[in-house]
Amino acid sequence: MTKIIMSGCSGAMGVMISELAEADDEVQIVAGVDVVVNKNLKYPIYENIMDCEIEADVVVDFSNPAVLSDILNYCEERQIGAVLCTTGYTDEQIADIEAASGKFPVLRSANMSLGINVISKLIQDAVKVLGNEGYDIEIVEKHHNRKLDAPSGTALALADAVNEAADNRYHYVYDRSDRSQKRDTDEIGISAVRGGTIVGDHDVIFAGTDEVITFSHRAYSRAVFGKGALAAAKFLCCKPAGKYSMSDVINN
Repeated sequence: MTKIIMSGCSGAMGVMISELAEADDEVQIVAGVDVVVNKNLKYPIYENIMDCEIEADVVVDFSNPAVLSDILNYCEERQIGAVLCTTGYTDEQIADIEAASGKFPVLRSANMSLGINVISKLIQDAVKVLGNEGYDIEIVEKHHNRKLDAPSGTALALADAVNEAADNRYHYVYDRSDRSQKRDTDEIGISAVRGGTIVGDHDVIFAGTDEVITFSHRAYSRAVFGKGALAAAKFLCCKPAGKYSMSDVINN
C-alpha cells in the first residue's frame, strides 16, 4: 500500500483526492498539510510539512508554489517521492525541482489527467506533419473564475509539447492587443478565458488553408485530476531518484 501525505489537503483538489483514496485499497493518506484544518478529513493535518513525523512513501502537492521549498527539503530528508501538481512555479523554482530530482524521485505535471497527457502525445505527432505544411497553431484554455494563474500550466505544457516536437522553432504570444501586424508563422497564440465554474477546457487548434483540426479536452469533474494524482503516487512509490512525468505513468 502506498502511504501519502496530502499537501493542500483542505483545498478542493485535496478533498477530492482524499475521497478517492478512501475507495482505493492500494493507497492511504496518512497525513495532510494545510493552513486550514478541515475537520471532515480523517487524518492529522499540519500547518507546515516539516512538523509531520508520520511515515509515508510519497508527498502529493496540490497547494501553492510558496511551499515548494519545504516540500523538497522534506522529501530529501526522508528520501520519499514528490508528486508536484501545483502550477505557477517561477523559473528558479523549476530549476530547484530539476536539482531535487537528482536526489529523490520527482514527478511534476501541470495536468494530472490521463486524457490530457494522451493528447499531448497526439499533438506532437500532428505538428510534425501539419507544422511543416504551414498550419497556424493556437491554444485556448478556459477555467473557473477563481483560478489565479493565466495562461494555465496545462496550456503552457501543451505549447511546450508542440515546440519540442518542432525543434523549438515556435515562440509564444499571449496578447495581440498592443500591436497591429500580420500573424507570425512561427508563433503559438495562447489565450485564457476565466468564468463561472469551468473545471478545465483546452483546445489545440491547427488552422490551415480551408481546414481546421482541433484537439480538445474537457474536464467535467476534478475527479479526473485526482485519479491521475493517485496513479502517479502509486507509480512513484519506491522509484529511484529521477525526474518522472505522466507519460511514464501512462506507459508503465
